[in-house]
Amino acid sequence: LIFAVTEILPGDAAAMILGQQATPETLAALRIRLGLDQPAYMRYLQWISGVLRGDWGESLVMNLPVGPILAQRLRNSLTLGLLALLFGTPLGILGGVIAGLNRGRWVDRSITIFTIFTVSFPSFVTAIFLIILLASWLRWLPASSLIPPDANLWESARYLVLPVLTLVLGLLAHITRHMRSSLIEVMGSDYLRTAVSKGLPQRLVVVRHALRNALLPTISVVALNVGWLLSGVVLVESVFAYPGMGRLMLQAISSRDVPMLQAVMLVIAAIYAFTNLAADLCYRWLNPRIRYS
Repeated sequence: LIFAVTEILPGDAAAMILGQQATPETLAALRIRLGLDQPAYMRYLQWISGVLRGDWGESLVMNLPVGPILAQRLRNSLTLGLLALLFGTPLGILGGVIAGLNRGRWVDRSITIFTIFTVSFPSFVTAIFLIILLASWLRWLPASSLIPPDANLWESARYLVLPVLTLVLGLLAHITRHMRSSLIEVMGSDYLRTAVSKGLPQRLVVVRHALRNALLPTISVVALNVGWLLSGVVLVESVFAYPGMGRLMLQAISSRDVPMLQAVMLVIAAIYAFTNLAADLCYRWLNPRIRYS
């Protein structure tokens, strides 16, 4: 599927590399060198065999192996994504629990309004708003995420605050809304009402029984939001000029760097599949009935 998507991209890779001044002879020679003169099924067999051998090919634009470039950009993108998950997931769960336990009160309404407001805007709009507020007006943080080579740990962290905060706000809103709904549904079940009527403290009922059952659908939401996070990283990296995998993918699309684009899409698909596997393993840990069935 990845190969098929890259095949239907418009434009000629050889013409993109050589430019408009290239002669037909040089274009034909470059197409032969890149293998573009071969049938699609032959190029697919060569590509998939190279992937299985660990050979990701060579970038058509940079004339460098794809593997080292992708590894460096992947490390940068994973830094953003993992930091967003590290802060957004517990904050979203906490916000959902607070809103669910205070249903109908001002706390619940305030959290609900905040999450609706945050979810309504795409990530690049949130990023631009944060740049205007925190970088242009207040001048607390740098607007760009290009970290200087001589920056220390604290300075490097300051450059990451805005892109991480942009991703955290979107992730937090999704998790909070689903956690609130799930907790309200669990708290209305018969066995929890029985536990409360027997005199068990509400904190004990929530921590031991309600929270674990409410977390099950929330884990699915977190796993599904990894896909949103990957798409959000593409836009956020472009806004903040962050040298990550998402920005690399946009550059590969604009320059029709097919080997680079194929490698990036393959890595994104692998991350998404691994996240769903991790969600299934968390199900088994949280729900013994799934473990023994």
